[in-house]
Amino acid sequence: MPRLPHTSKQAMVLFWSLVQNADTWHHGYGLIQATGMKSGTLYPLLIRLADDGFLESRWDLEGEGGDRSAKPRRLYRLTSAGKALAQERLARFAEKSGSSASGSAAC
Repeated sequence: MPRLPHTSKQAMVLFWSLVQNADTWHHGYGLIQATGMKSGTLYPLLIRLADDGFLESRWDLEGEGGDRSAKPRRLYRLTSAGKALAQERLARFAEKSGSSASGSAAC
């Protein structure tokens, strides 16, 4: 049976981080700090989620607070479809983790 897309442990960590402030724009470096992922893991995941319509992205050309000397950076946030997917995947992951944890405790 093929694996559902966006169900990796890395995706779950990213979803959990994004869902905490679902309407907030997040930049990659902040997500690296929040998730502990390496950039080579995080950015391809962000790109796939954006390509699939679960994240919207935009360029922040002025930096936070209107500082025009700041380097432009890409910002990301969940779309409504992304919020629904994240909640569904996190619930499925929690259910699966709970059932496997209780199954191993019974052994």
